[in-house]
Amino acid sequence: MTHHTHLLIIDPQNDFCDLPPDAGGVPALPVAGAHADMQRLAAFIRTHAGALTDITVTLDSHHRLDIAHPTFWQKGDGHAVAPFTPITAAAVNAGLFRPRQASALNRTLAYLDALEAQGRYTLMVWPVHCEIGTWGHNVHADVHAAYNAWEDLRGRSVSKVTKGSNPWTEHYSAVMAEVPDPQDDATGLNHALMATMDQADVLLVAGEASSHCVRATTEHILAHLARTKPQRIVLLTDCMGPVAGFQAQHEQFLAAMQAQGVELAHSVEIRF
Repeated sequence: MTHHTHLLIIDPQNDFCDLPPDAGGVPALPVAGAHADMQRLAAFIRTHAGALTDITVTLDSHHRLDIAHPTFWQKGDGHAVAPFTPITAAAVNAGLFRPRQASALNRTLAYLDALEAQGRYTLMVWPVHCEIGTWGHNVHADVHAAYNAWEDLRGRSVSKVTKGSNPWTEHYSAVMAEVPDPQDDATGLNHALMATMDQADVLLVAGEASSHCVRATTEHILAHLARTKPQRIVLLTDCMGPVAGFQAQHEQFLAAMQAQGVELAHSVEIRF
């Protein structure tokens, strides 16, 4: 019987990596230690290329104008909203924040109400990041080179999954947006991705950031896998890290996954 091992890499993009100054650009939302995370991940891919059946890479793919970017918002007095500002429906109703486009108010409030009702996240205004077509949207060079070598060896392509292009909803998870837009199928459950992952005997998960996109994706995977076997999911904990200020969310995520049967491992501990 063939052993099917699938490596899922969440958002290994320049804007999320604390790259050195000579990397070719300035990361918009660097995660401390992410450059080293991606170097370890690249080494893992090179070492185990022959054992990896599939590789999927997700790509955070935003427009400049997005409900989670400063370009969408202004304060009640008209001043700019700084990155890393949380915004609630109550704050908008109180006049503390409002969309720059007045016509967007009703839709924005409906979104915030729906988001908060789920109890997963409060809307966060992030720096403009992973803008489509920019250097920051590109995959970390070492990871890119490593999976190119895997493609050459195996004669098959790495699957690329984009997320986040709908400016009206946050899309941390590769599986589905936080609040799916009924007019945009790309924000709903990604059945093709789920079907591919369901074939795996082992699903390895790595990427950035563990406090947000890795966490949301893994939670959705557990919720929607047809073959519910959490023990076949392995988080490569030395190939991921949290956004600054969200260490607690990172630790809560790992603890919750382990409690559900997901395996936590360092990349160098994996044996095939």
